[in-house]
Amino acid sequence: MGAIAEAFRTGGIWMYLILAVSIFAIGIAIERFIFLFFKYNINAEAFYLQVQKLVMANNIDRAIKLCNAAPSAALPQVVKAGLTRANKGEVEIQNAVEEASLEVVPRIQKRTNALAALGNIATLLGLLGTILGLIEAFEALEKATPENRQRLLARGIALAMNTTAFGLIVAIPSLLAHLVLSGQTKRLMDEIDLYSVKLENLLVSRGKGGVAEE
Repeated sequence: MGAIAEAFRTGGIWMYLILAVSIFAIGIAIERFIFLFFKYNINAEAFYLQVQKLVMANNIDRAIKLCNAAPSAALPQVVKAGLTRANKGEVEIQNAVEEASLEVVPRIQKRTNALAALGNIATLLGLLGTILGLIEAFEALEKATPENRQRLLARGIALAMNTTAFGLIVAIPSLLAHLVLSGQTKRLMDEIDLYSVKLENLLVSRGKGGVAEE
């Protein structure tokens, strides 16, 4: 702890700015992880197969209840919108699914990209601290008296190195978290795109009698 306290003392305000960025990044990463991997997530294939069986059995009400059993998951919200228009025309089904998707997708995407921005900000703050520390060190070589030169030079180099290191310590995990969460975001969106189209085709086929034939 003493070494950390000393690093913050020599790093000055830049260390505290990077610390503030790290707090935001940790908060966003935890919140997005909980939502994307737990709240919005569902076994999409198994869920759709259950919905498909119920629709083919002409049991739309039970299919809607199945969606209500996972009210926070993203895909069931979109599927439910289509099921509520199951007895309408093709256009109404498509409009309902698209409207639900437009509501759900922004909630899946929000704040994830902020992690990449925070990682870049931490890096830039560390770089700025590095430049100012080097400027301070060069000024010490040029202007300081011999008895103060070594102390000021060490302080400038410490500012440069500490801010660089802390900036990278914050930036690297932030960018890794962004990579993982972006992958999960894309997976959820791809599932919505895939199974919403499958649902539309299923309901339209049902309306034309195709499901009954199956």
